[in-house]
Amino acid sequence: MSSPYQNNQYHDQHVNVPGEWSSGLCDCFSDVPNCCLTYWCPCITFGQIAEIVDQGSTSCGPIEALYTFISVITGCACIYSGFYRTKMRKQCNLPESPCGDCLAHFCCDTCALCQEHRELKNRGFDMSIGWQGNMEKQARGVAIAPVSHQGGMQR
Repeated sequence: MSSPYQNNQYHDQHVNVPGEWSSGLCDCFSDVPNCCLTYWCPCITFGQIAEIVDQGSTSCGPIEALYTFISVITGCACIYSGFYRTKMRKQCNLPESPCGDCLAHFCCDTCALCQEHRELKNRGFDMSIGWQGNMEKQARGVAIAPVSHQGGMQR
């Protein structure tokens, strides 16, 4: 089954380059509000990303709690968030750069989360309204960039 928004056009020229990230790993300050939020509460940014990547099959709140629990208990939430980076990269057909997904999250989880948040935002997602809100927005005719499915990401 294909993505519900595969036929939409990119809303942002910068994202129109297939196979490239729309911003760099260290471009955190290009979105200062998200940078600050991610620095102080990375679980919120991670929850927003995970809900979009999982296409609404997970809810923002529980996944934020799980991220926080893993972070507090093991100190290695970067492994969990790295898994979602891989999942998002495959959906968006993005390269594993500038380094491996887990390494990006291990070296700077905050920067990686900010980059992923910016990427989804640049592809037309309103990160504050979640998957369902974005699908309702799309149904009203607001374009969201296509995300191709590779493998088992079907609903």
